[in-house]
Amino acid sequence: MLSRLTRPQALAVLAAPVVALLATAAFAPLPFSVAQPGMTADVLGENKGTPVITITGAPVRETSGQLRMTTIEATSPDTRVGLPDVIDSWFSTEQAVMPRDSVYPSGDSTKEIERYNREQMKESQDEATQAALNHLDREDDDIEVSLKLADVGGPSAGLLFSLGIVDKLNGDGSGGDLTGGRVVAGTGTIDADGTVGAVGGVPLKTQAARRDGATVFLVPKAECAEARAELPEGLRLIPVTTLEGAVDALVALEKGTGKVPAC
Repeated sequence: MLSRLTRPQALAVLAAPVVALLATAAFAPLPFSVAQPGMTADVLGENKGTPVITITGAPVRETSGQLRMTTIEATSPDTRVGLPDVIDSWFSTEQAVMPRDSVYPSGDSTKEIERYNREQMKESQDEATQAALNHLDREDDDIEVSLKLADVGGPSAGLLFSLGIVDKLNGDGSGGDLTGGRVVAGTGTIDADGTVGAVGGVPLKTQAARRDGATVFLVPKAECAEARAELPEGLRLIPVTTLEGAVDALVALEKGTGKVPAC
C-alpha cells in the first residue's frame, strides 16, 4: 500500500540526498589546481646569481631595459583542492581555478611531472636558441648559447628566451635595444621556425608582469581576449604569432615608427 506524501514531506525527502551530496562535495577532492601570479625573471640579466643567457662564439651587446619571462604558481599535483578552495578562488582576482590536467599531465606522479617539466624546459630552450639564430641568419655560425633558469619548468618562456638572444646579439639591428629601455614582459612557446604558441594562465601572468614593473606585455595572439579581460592598469598588450613579428613590434615601439599591433 502506498501513501501520498504532503508537499513539505516530499521536499524534505528530496532535500536529504541533496544536502548529503553537497556535504560530500564540500569535503571531496576536486580535479582542479588553484593558481596565482608567480615569479618573473629578466632573461637579459641574472636569476639567483647566474646569467640567464650566456653566449660564446660571437660578440655580445650591452643591453638596457628588461625582458621578463612570467610564470604562474599552482598548488602541487598532490594537494587536496576542495569545494571551499574553488569557491574562494572563483571570487578572487589574484587567484584562478584551473583544471589540474591543464597544469599537470594527467595520471603522473609528482616526480614524473617534475621530470616532464624539466624536459619541456630543455626542449623549449633548444627551440628558442634555434629560432633566434635562424631569425638572425646565424644558424651556421659557431655560436653556443647556454640558458639557465632555476626552479622553472615547462615551455612557456620560449619566446622571451629567443628575444633575449636576439637582443644580446643584434639588438634592434641598428645599434639600439629591443626593449627601448623599457621593462617588457611576455609569454609564449616557440618552435625552431619562430612560431609562437599559446600557453594558458595569461591573466595571472599579466598581473605578475605589472607587479614587477612591466609596461608592455607580449601575448600569443590567440590569447588576446583572455589577457584583455583582466588587464592590469598601465600594461600595454602586444599580440604576436611569430618571433619575427615580436621583434618588428618591439622595434616599431622603440623607434616610434610603423604600426604596433594591439589586442
